[in-house]
Amino acid sequence: MGTAREMGRRSMAMAEAKDREGWLALFAEDGSVEDPVGPSIFDPEAKGHRGIEAIAAFYDNVISTSEKVRFDIRQASECADECAFAGTIHITLPGGKQGSVDLINIYKVDGEGKIRSLRSFWEFGELSFD
Repeated sequence: MGTAREMGRRSMAMAEAKDREGWLALFAEDGSVEDPVGPSIFDPEAKGHRGIEAIAAFYDNVISTSEKVRFDIRQASECADECAFAGTIHITLPGGKQGSVDLINIYKVDGEGKIRSLRSFWEFGELSFD
């Protein structure tokens, strides 16, 4: 499907567009999402969301609950089959509450150019809403 840089950009664009099926189609069947990396309310055991079914549940329980998501990417660095994106995510919740947090998203693609892993580094405590 594409390079890690291309797939990372597509992933963020699909999340911004709230295109669930388009976003899920970017992932390999055995792909994984760690967002954020480590224990969180989304993943208390820090095991990540592995496989399309688990990734779909993550989308339904996390991404779809926001009214709007927007990425402001300041830098992207690609090496081999991985690309790291540094920037800020801006989230609007139902009712208009807005928040943002700096992040680094690392995408890894498989031999077919599908996303094998998405690892998102951001500090949960840094995300606050106005």
